[in-house]
Amino acid sequence: MLELVTELPLLTAGLPGTGGRLRAAPEDFRVVELPAYEASGEGDHVIAVVDKRDLTTLEAVRRMAAALGVQTGDVGIAGMKDRHAVTRQQLSFPPPVSPEAVLALEVEGVRVLAAARHPHKLRTGHLHGNEFTIVIRDPAVPADEAAARARAVLDALAAPPGSPNWFGKQRFGRDGETAALGRALIRGERLPGRPPRGRQRRLFISAYQSLLFNEYLRRRIAAGAYRQVLAGDLLRKTDSGGLFASTEPEVDQARLERGELAPTGPMFGHQMRGPAPGSAAAAVEEEVLAAEEIEVSDFARARKLATGTRRAIAVPLSQPTARALPDNAIEVAFSLPSGGYATAVLSELVKGNAC
Repeated sequence: MLELVTELPLLTAGLPGTGGRLRAAPEDFRVVELPAYEASGEGDHVIAVVDKRDLTTLEAVRRMAAALGVQTGDVGIAGMKDRHAVTRQQLSFPPPVSPEAVLALEVEGVRVLAAARHPHKLRTGHLHGNEFTIVIRDPAVPADEAAARARAVLDALAAPPGSPNWFGKQRFGRDGETAALGRALIRGERLPGRPPRGRQRRLFISAYQSLLFNEYLRRRIAAGAYRQVLAGDLLRKTDSGGLFASTEPEVDQARLERGELAPTGPMFGHQMRGPAPGSAAAAVEEEVLAAEEIEVSDFARARKLATGTRRAIAVPLSQPTARALPDNAIEVAFSLPSGGYATAVLSELVKGNAC
């Protein structure tokens, strides 16, 4: 199986990093969810805006659901947020919960900021993105110089097509065990103990798909093809999300450099749309599969759990800032769309594994 690469290649390896310590306290890592919509004020469900501190999203949901007397599975979550952080996000609660009941909650680690009625439950992905404000303590150079280095790195990552869209190592389980179990399922191998079902099976397979995507992205960067359109590339339009195959790489290259589109990589599956056979883009995907001794058809063993999709290899990084703070620290801030990992940006900044 592919080795779990914990030290991912850096797009900004030629720029000096800040060094320093991350997450010295939960307040050093702040996240604000950018919702896809606000509560309408009418409906059977309740959308709440909450701050949580040093809790996983699922633990915050568990505590709030228990206090309100509802099932955790009936609580809507747009996106999972970091544990060792202070994060703000939307959650939805089912009837008969009222806005007044949510506002009156007193739950350790959670503060309710607002609550209003809405017609339906929040679903995964119902958000535009996240704003991050992160403190890096004890940088390797004086704070003013570290802030200047951070600005240079952030500016480089903001250039089209954006920051590498890595999956963080937390996706793969301890020592890559979750991804390894997913690989075994795709290869039709027997797993020890009881066969995984439902959410657990989905988790294993998704982890393996994510590992393969990271390997594809690693190969694109190593080949100098990160900011290059390859013949046959399946490109995603930045504005609409539309997907199309590149038949004129020179024309599409200019559009990439204007920030209008980004190449996509494979989240392998038996129904995934792939590049044209024989194209340069197809060759990279074939190399990833050959190294694993699997074929696209193997994903049919997982049926609907591994139909496959495309994922942009880069995500836009917007509103980047960096400034020096007292007490030998700097603060960086930036926004990423839904699905983007801040840890990938932080690794570029500190020049190390920030996951």
